[in-house]
Amino acid sequence: MDGSRAGGAPHAATVCVIGAGLSGLAAAHALSARGIDFVCLEKAPDVGGIWRGPGAGERGPGYRSLHLNTAKQLTGYSDFPMPAELPLYPGHADVAAYLRAFAEWAGLLPRVELRTEVLAVRQDGDGTWTVTSRDARGEVTERRFEHVLVASGHNTRATLPNPLPPGVESFTGTILHSMDFRDGGDFAGQRVVVVGMGASGVDIASDLSRHAARTMLSVRRGLHIVPKQLFGMSVDLIADAPWWNDMSFTDQRRFVDQALFVARGKLSDYGLPEPDHPIFSSAVTISDEILSRIRHGGVIPRPAIDSLDGAKVTFTDGTVEEADAIVYCTGFRMDFPFLPAGCPAGDRQGVVELYKRVVAPDLPGLYFVGLIRPVGSITRLVEAQSRWVAGIVDGDVTLPPADVMREEIGTYLKSIEERYGRTGGSSIQVDVGPYLRELRELQDA
Repeated sequence: MDGSRAGGAPHAATVCVIGAGLSGLAAAHALSARGIDFVCLEKAPDVGGIWRGPGAGERGPGYRSLHLNTAKQLTGYSDFPMPAELPLYPGHADVAAYLRAFAEWAGLLPRVELRTEVLAVRQDGDGTWTVTSRDARGEVTERRFEHVLVASGHNTRATLPNPLPPGVESFTGTILHSMDFRDGGDFAGQRVVVVGMGASGVDIASDLSRHAARTMLSVRRGLHIVPKQLFGMSVDLIADAPWWNDMSFTDQRRFVDQALFVARGKLSDYGLPEPDHPIFSSAVTISDEILSRIRHGGVIPRPAIDSLDGAKVTFTDGTVEEADAIVYCTGFRMDFPFLPAGCPAGDRQGVVELYKRVVAPDLPGLYFVGLIRPVGSITRLVEAQSRWVAGIVDGDVTLPPADVMREEIGTYLKSIEERYGRTGGSSIQVDVGPYLRELRELQDA
């Protein structure tokens, strides 16, 4: 596909896919299967997204202990299952190799431009889109497309508490975000405080506990911790079972509450705060390790950090610990700096307003794949999103008028607010089974 240097006449093409991680490759495969002309732009040196181990000088959440927390059967692509010899929960290196193998198998690599960063996306007066990108040599190119499909993920811009604890300027140790964490062995013999009890927080605390002299887990708010397996089955395979999906939401909650009490008892027995909300009213943390590491003394629970003074960390309960490092596992914010102002996918505090979590009603030709947060594997959902978008691009699917799409968005966000409250992150929350059925119905309509 020919491009032109900035200032020249741009070349018209069909679709620009931004990102070559799990979602971007799913989108590329769906477009390729229909014979749709596309190019995929990826700023990293290889495909694989967050699963690819960052190289020297790169930032990224691919720490060495990172593993799937969803079963490989549901995380692999439907047309290209994960190899049988892989464990149920492969590590990030295996997942990265699998994603590259998929791209090779599907013939996608010739259409992927690596080390190419998207600088700007704008809609022109005739409804087409101009995408400005910069390659590894620093050369800037403008190209015109009929459609733009954003699949660059939403774990890209690290967030730290604002403000940081009083006395942070006096702290004599190292402060870093989980995005910059690589391996627990880098902190051998040190005293480390991990802040946050999300997926990366419990992973990193468990990893550190095998290397650090002392590992503390600072938790401000209680979250539901769900083991990867219940009754000997991966929890996402349970959630995929027909009997589970035949249950009412109330019965599902009751079932999980009872199963968790049998599996682990009360979180307060581990020194952790009890959640102040029912399960499935906020993100859950899936981990087989963290509670065991606490029980074995490898991880010491602590409340939120109150202040810092030199090497001393004072927590809100008055306890004081000395620390050589603090690792903030405080998440990411949505960040699409290349998109035009007013785009309905804002930062972490903004509410995402997309029809069926994919389509921008007032920006025809702009779509998002993977901008969702499911409780379970995302792969089948992004495949379904991609097939639906490919049908739209191909002319087989007709979108409703913009006002109808906005009405659907309003109804969805109202239901989300009733269940999760009003936050930017909750606006991308979906339930796997119902959302997958919804997408399949859209494809069959």
